[in-house]
Amino acid sequence: MGALPAHVYWRRRVVVLVVLLAVLGGAGWLGVTLLAGRGGEDAAASEAAVPQPALERVVPSLSAVATPAPPPVPQTVVEPAPVVPEPVAGGPCTDDMVGLEVRAPASAAVGSKPTFEIAVANLSAVPCVRALDKGLEEIVLLDPAGNRVWGSNDCFPETGSDLRTLAPGEVVVIPLVWGGLTSEPTCTAERGTPAPGPYVLRARLDTKVSADIAITLG
Repeated sequence: MGALPAHVYWRRRVVVLVVLLAVLGGAGWLGVTLLAGRGGEDAAASEAAVPQPALERVVPSLSAVATPAPPPVPQTVVEPAPVVPEPVAGGPCTDDMVGLEVRAPASAAVGSKPTFEIAVANLSAVPCVRALDKGLEEIVLLDPAGNRVWGSNDCFPETGSDLRTLAPGEVVVIPLVWGGLTSEPTCTAERGTPAPGPYVLRARLDTKVSADIAITLG
């Protein structure tokens, strides 16, 4: 081969030098990249290997604590007021529509025969019908302990039908005479005069019962 001009050889040397520098630069960049990646992994592994403080292991963070829901507030149920039917004119006098009381003197002599009274009143605003049968009417005498001393139907029960229409505000008074002796429902026990002292009288008209009133026997 013939000798080439000198500038050709210089050009070849420059190309070889450039290629060599490129190879060396690429190898260096690759080495740096690998070292940087390894350093990041080592740092992450080091951070993972560092133990948590004892307080963080024992006391959970606030975000991890479940707050219990408050108990439901009980709802107050309001019961509707019962509807009371209006009284019907000409219908029966219910216990709510009538007033009942017993009337008697404040005192009576032992062994006397005082007259007591049952007063029945229509308290409603309409006429109504009520049975005033003798068998449904009764007055009883009780001692202070509540023991029954006498009853108007014990020994002389009466029968008979007495269905009445009571006008609004009308009062019917039924007299009953007491014979002055004790009695009991079968009228088989010996009868006698009650001891002097305080007693109470109570009237009844079928299922309607009056308030008690006081009477003194002396």
